[in-house]
Amino acid sequence: MSFDIAKYPTLALANTVQELRALPKEKLPALCDELRQYLLDSVSRSSGHFASGLGVVELTVALHYVYNTPFDHLVWDVGHQAYPHKILTGRRDRIGTIRQKNGVHPFPWRGESEYDVLSVGHSSTSISAGLGMAAAAEREGQGRRTACIIGDGAITAGMAFEAMNHAGDIKPDMLVILNDNEMSISENVGALNNRLAQILSGKTYARLREGSKRVLTSLPPIKELVRRTEEHLKGMVVPGTLFEELGFNYIGPVDGHDVLTLVNTLSNMRSLKGPQFLHIMTKKGKGYAPAEEDPIAWHAVPKFDPAIGELPKSAEGLPSYSKIFGNWLCEMAADDPKLMAITPAMREGSGMVAFSREFPKQYF
Repeated sequence: MSFDIAKYPTLALANTVQELRALPKEKLPALCDELRQYLLDSVSRSSGHFASGLGVVELTVALHYVYNTPFDHLVWDVGHQAYPHKILTGRRDRIGTIRQKNGVHPFPWRGESEYDVLSVGHSSTSISAGLGMAAAAEREGQGRRTACIIGDGAITAGMAFEAMNHAGDIKPDMLVILNDNEMSISENVGALNNRLAQILSGKTYARLREGSKRVLTSLPPIKELVRRTEEHLKGMVVPGTLFEELGFNYIGPVDGHDVLTLVNTLSNMRSLKGPQFLHIMTKKGKGYAPAEEDPIAWHAVPKFDPAIGELPKSAEGLPSYSKIFGNWLCEMAADDPKLMAITPAMREGSGMVAFSREFPKQYF
């Protein structure tokens, strides 16, 4: 499968991440538009994970623009969203071979590229792995930075919070990015939060904050008052109290589809010391209306016609294995009130939607 790269003139200028970083910032929005279109064109012809990748196009571009990959480490959680990352890191012309023999791996895979620092596929492992990488980088003393990208579903797992609790204790230089796609940011709120994020992540704010701590060290009551005042002011505009309590410097929420704001914020945060937390808001399926309207159905797709915007029906209308399992589970639960079902985070993918509605007291 080949594409006429002339249809994507800005993307054609970024054959490597080094060429990407050489682009002027004003070209990045156009690059994002073309990268999203390239993803649509390729997945529609070959099948694969789709909606998640559409939602992180701007974040992926900004990360590779700011971070010195592959020297710096980007750790993607699960990996459903990594297609844009693969396209930008030397696998653009082969992205259509995903799910084919000897083709590109559908998840980040260490054996495939030096840009894939962790082989993934399971949920909630990124922060633990990134913490280890950041601790090792600190001992190397070469200035290597680590960023972990995790979704709002994956971050609810105990492993993720255990890692954040550990990071807050040993305080390595690392960044956790929460890709939150359960809600959107309106223009006014988005503009306010984007500006706030850039201010709070800047060096001036960091110097003032540390300077005020040193000045007020000899005055405990005043220092405590200032600390509480700062927390209350930030708490009114940013929902980061939990992450601050775990020892992270929380920044956000930020519009995850504003690539220039992401570049500015990440540039500021990359140089900050200690564990950092960036909260971005994105829309799963961004840029393709059918996927925006039903991101669950468009999470992983077979080949489809982008112009029609409908997923092909399964052969002869046969139910999937997960659907068969879900129906069986409901039949069993109807006869056995002691039967309890535990979802592996995504009830839709495991055929447990009907069970969760019919037997809510037996569903976890």
